[in-house]
Amino acid sequence: MNKQYSFSNEQMNGIVELTYVNIIKECENLKKNTNCPNEQVVALLSVIASNFATTPEKKGN
Repeated sequence: MNKQYSFSNEQMNGIVELTYVNIIKECENLKKNTNCPNEQVVALLSVIASNFATTPEKKGN
């Protein structure tokens, strides 16, 4: 079983918030420059998320 993790308040109001804002901004940039639909952005984010998902092969990361 994985140990529960949560960001501290300082992290939530700092690096986490900044990361969120930057991801949203870059997704909007992608849409503006490629005219792709939201579904394409969601598909890209899903591929990115899969790189961070825990799988039997990736245990220990």
